[in-house]
Amino acid sequence: MRERSNEEWLAALRGARREEAVADLRVVLVRGLKAAFAGRGRGELETSVEDLAHEALMKVLDNLDSFRGESRFTTWAQKIAIRVAFTELRRKHWRDVSLQDVLEKGESRFSGLDTVVDSAPTPEETATRRLMLETLGRFIEEELTERQRRALVAVILGGMPLEEVARRMGTTRGALYKLLHDARKKLKKRIEAEGFSIEEVLGVDDER
Repeated sequence: MRERSNEEWLAALRGARREEAVADLRVVLVRGLKAAFAGRGRGELETSVEDLAHEALMKVLDNLDSFRGESRFTTWAQKIAIRVAFTELRRKHWRDVSLQDVLEKGESRFSGLDTVVDSAPTPEETATRRLMLETLGRFIEEELTERQRRALVAVILGGMPLEEVARRMGTTRGALYKLLHDARKKLKKRIEAEGFSIEEVLGVDDER
């Protein structure tokens, strides 16, 4: 495989010798993925490196116009491939996790059951933090629909990826994003009506 400059890669992938350049780029992506995941167990990636490279290749070709030339073209393409692979790992991680478990874990934060003490807060800070979490939990319970509550707790507090929550709830990513957007607007309105600031209530969770 011949070395190419950034300009040569772009020209080849868009020109008459596209097939040859695509094959060369696939080799680069496979090599990069194998190096990135060399220390991981064979079973960790459910999809083969070759399949991941193919998916990444399609993303690279679809986004050639977004390449700004701030790094080597092959480095940029390999970063895309690694993101594709980590998305697959994330999907695999959440596949067997029950949505109910995620909701219970997220909701436990409102009762103070999982208070984190690594930062050694003072008793006053702990009490304030717990009060703010309980207040946020009450606002969520009183202001949001059941569907909004489940989505917000799963994504924001439970940490489940948007795509996975959408799949579990039988909706699309776009519809779920709109659901979360509306839920946040409701919460913001209630928080401000009660005389709190967004930072006081929602900022507490950021510190945790």
